[in-house]
Amino acid sequence: MRLAILAAGLLLISANTALSQTETDAGGTLNPEELTLNRVMKDVAEGRTSMTICATGYYITKSGRHEMARELFERCAAAGWTHAMTWMSQLEDNGLGGPEDPDTAAEWDRRAAEAGDPIGKLNYGLDLMRGRGVMENRALGRQYIDEAARSGLPTAKRLRAADYDLDVVTPDADNWKYAPAF
Repeated sequence: MRLAILAAGLLLISANTALSQTETDAGGTLNPEELTLNRVMKDVAEGRTSMTICATGYYITKSGRHEMARELFERCAAAGWTHAMTWMSQLEDNGLGGPEDPDTAAEWDRRAAEAGDPIGKLNYGLDLMRGRGVMENRALGRQYIDEAARSGLPTAKRLRAADYDLDVVTPDADNWKYAPAF
């Protein structure tokens, strides 16, 4: 008799588990992951981007997960988010999550600038003035910086007010990095 009751109980538990799984499958996930990096990366992988999702890349980068940040920023940049383009430039320029690549960094800056992003304009202007990742063109670099300043970007305004003295925006500790390669 005990064996029959135990078997009936197991059968009932098994049926409830199957029913519960069916309801979950039919109605979606009952308790989806939210506010996690896994969820953010899943959304990005599925083609969903937003300002909030793309901004999460900042925290991912600051936590040292540069490969994950690259994946997020590349997808966000492809969706037109210009801040993701400037972050890709930062990753490339500093060799975070990959080798240092000034040419690719300057290309990201150019794309952000052409999309109208003031930070992209400032950064591309700096690239042009330094000749880092692109051929040096100080006059064109100043034009981009002027556009960023007209957009209200304080750093661009400060640089323009200092007659484009690059030391105003770059610590002297970085001079080695921006020195001509030849």
